[in-house]
Amino acid sequence: MSVQANARPIIIKRKKVSGGDGHHGGAWKVAYADFVTAMMAFFMLMWLLNATTEQQRKGLSDYFSPTIPISRTSGGGEGNFAGDSVFSEDTLPQNGVGASADRPTESNKARGASGMSEDEVGEAQGEVFTSLEALLTGHGGESQVMENELRHITTRQTDEGLVIELFATEETRLFEPGTNTPTGMLRGLADLIADTARTVSNGIAVSGHVAAEPVVLASNQTWDRSSERATIMRLLLEEAGIPPNRVRRVASHADREPAVKRNPMAIRNNRLEIILLRE
Repeated sequence: MSVQANARPIIIKRKKVSGGDGHHGGAWKVAYADFVTAMMAFFMLMWLLNATTEQQRKGLSDYFSPTIPISRTSGGGEGNFAGDSVFSEDTLPQNGVGASADRPTESNKARGASGMSEDEVGEAQGEVFTSLEALLTGHGGESQVMENELRHITTRQTDEGLVIELFATEETRLFEPGTNTPTGMLRGLADLIADTARTVSNGIAVSGHVAAEPVVLASNQTWDRSSERATIMRLLLEEAGIPPNRVRRVASHADREPAVKRNPMAIRNNRLEIILLRE
């Protein structure tokens, strides 16, 4: 008993092993890599949206769309499985407008000889007109007219085409006062428009507008004057190199469509319109 009482107590130490501290946090790296990849894809998407045109974006969208038509000339229809057949435009008779005679819906319209739909042709024509507008008004840095002459040009796009309007002011006229003799400025503007119009093949229409005359005059000469001025503008364009067969129409509007409606006799109403018609 005395031996056991004098024995040293046995102490057992248990070491707490904490392994894996250097490895359990590796999941954040995977999450961070996914985040970086997503951000890179996002910035690439933003760059593509800024660097591509509307037509290119539509092409990319159609490429990844599961409903893209297999046949180039068939857009599907309202039949079974969203269309008669992928070869319906190749086998069914045509009604003369590019659609199947069986179901002539808009979605069945075939493309023309250029391989472009009407909407795509319209968009392309609009881009051409926008470039011509920038050239005429100096936004493209290539305008050939002086700054004081630029004030006499306005442009706008309509369903008919690109309208180029030349107008007179109190300081500068398109025609010598009281006559139909074109001024030097009008001749310079005609040369500029002809140079610009030669870059495209669209047809051309010319319209003449004049300010109203006082009612005290015995005879109204506005119709004759606007007609003569439109004809003179046509001749100036032809002298500047525009082929006569490109001119499709010469119109006279007299004082019926004033630009300044509150004052029909304002000088600003004396103007000429040259329209590059849509193809």
